[in-house]
Amino acid sequence: MSAESSPLFQITDLRVAPTAQPTAEILKGLSLTVDRGEVHALMGPNGSGKSTLASALMGSPEYATTSGTVRYKGEDITDWGADVRGKSGMFLAFQYPQEIAGVSVRQFLRQALSERKGIDLSVLEIRLAIMEWMDRLDMDPAFADRFLNEGFSGGEKKRNEILQMAILEPELAILDETDSGLDIDALRVVASGVNAVRADRPEIGVLVITHYQRLLDYLTPDFVHIIVDGQIVDSGGPDLAKRLEAEGFEAWR
Repeated sequence: MSAESSPLFQITDLRVAPTAQPTAEILKGLSLTVDRGEVHALMGPNGSGKSTLASALMGSPEYATTSGTVRYKGEDITDWGADVRGKSGMFLAFQYPQEIAGVSVRQFLRQALSERKGIDLSVLEIRLAIMEWMDRLDMDPAFADRFLNEGFSGGEKKRNEILQMAILEPELAILDETDSGLDIDALRVVASGVNAVRADRPEIGVLVITHYQRLLDYLTPDFVHIIVDGQIVDSGGPDLAKRLEAEGFEAWR
């Protein structure tokens, strides 16, 4: 099967444990397929394995895959490192973006995009792209010259994650609780940014990890999945998220 005809992203019977505790599995046989142009929402209570899945999918050394496979564009990437996954077109928007002192947003994006494309981009090229997307994300252009996430508010950090998603042009984007800590205005801006990226790149696959329906009111997922105790226990369309909002997670425990 060619990369074009195979699913964009396919997880099969994935079992994951902390690297330091390989017998303490957090993900317990999770399977999920995300195809090109699709938006999938993964919802679950605290401790269900949502953020563990996000970290494991991006090759975090804190987690070890004990069994199962992760395939990207038809290729088994289960043993790939985080850097290789990033260069190949996978992207993670962090729930808690880290501050990096001494590295400006502009420098970070120029280096990251140069690595992604395999060429040395000019300062002008990256400056123009950043200016356009900062305007679309309602970000002060001065943030481009500030150290990455240093002194940023919660909303600014999340917008900066979407800025990275826009500039780095991933083929698969995993958004790990991007809506956490956002007020309604910041949520609208972030969701609008995600939708703008999707409009520019309609083939991008998106996995949205969230607790709440409110983000999905703006992103309109194609599929909604509920994860409990490391496994997907139900899947459906957008109505499943509305049912979950009304009934809570107890109905699936």
